[in-house]
Amino acid sequence: MPVELRPSQALRLWHDVMFDIVRDGEPDLSARQMAVLLTVYLEPPPHTVRGLAAKLKVTKPAITRALDTMGKLKLLDRRRDAADRRNVVVQRTVEGALAVERLGDMIVARTRELPL
Repeated sequence: MPVELRPSQALRLWHDVMFDIVRDGEPDLSARQMAVLLTVYLEPPPHTVRGLAAKLKVTKPAITRALDTMGKLKLLDRRRDAADRRNVVVQRTVEGALAVERLGDMIVARTRELPL
């Protein structure tokens, strides 16, 4: 059953979840980094730097910078495609899967607190 939210409720939910993310002690991700992370975890693989750049309508260097940061945080990993060495494949990690799961839990918890 779809959840129906008024715009003010949607904004409150977004605000509250972002607030929780900032306060939870984990490193903050930029909007671009979050978009890359959720794309890799919520959409079927394979994911490549080129594909992510096209999907998000940003440059490959912008994706590379986002992946550099998320790689240091162990949220995503990347490797050269064995079949085509020009492609860089972006892979999920256990740490990243746990982070996305925590984010989902935060959203669910905050959704339950929304006034009807």
